[in-house]
Amino acid sequence: MQTDTELAVLENLYGSGKAESSRAPTQRALARTAGLSLGMTNVLLKRFTEKGWVTVKRVNARNLHYALTPEGVQEIARRTYRYLKRTARSTALYRDLLEEHVLAAKREGVRTLVLAGPSDLDFILEYVCERHGLVFLKTADPGRARALDGPEVRTVYAEGVPEEARLPGSRGLADILAGGPSDSRIEEGE
Repeated sequence: MQTDTELAVLENLYGSGKAESSRAPTQRALARTAGLSLGMTNVLLKRFTEKGWVTVKRVNARNLHYALTPEGVQEIARRTYRYLKRTARSTALYRDLLEEHVLAAKREGVRTLVLAGPSDLDFILEYVCERHGLVFLKTADPGRARALDGPEVRTVYAEGVPEEARLPGSRGLADILAGGPSDSRIEEGE
């Protein structure tokens, strides 16, 4: 079971306890929010109850009220902290890999780096370019990136930009982050 879905259920319960309406979410609403089946949500709520993270109170013959315990709030905090710690490590790793790419491009005489397509990593690439004196441009349109191409311009393609829309020999962010194939201009010594 993926802990992200467990966290989603716990956070939804936490949010409902702080909501102005005293109406607790139903299992069906919790399932929908977490993207789980009703049966899996039921299993999770039972497990959370056994662990002491959730209390259950029967409201009437058909309805149950679920509430987060202080231990449940602590579990949310623990999981959130671990998530943020993993994210910070990943961000540092991505920054280092992108920095290597930018420095190599700068040594080759590149003065402008263009990011073609939308990416969640654009802020890291922009930071690294600024740090090393490269102009950073971004465009959602791969065709526009193609028009900017030149000897002092390097284009990097965001995740999801199809190969056929890319300049020949260019790299994608995923390739850079995975240590994938080098830019053909580097290999050819241009």
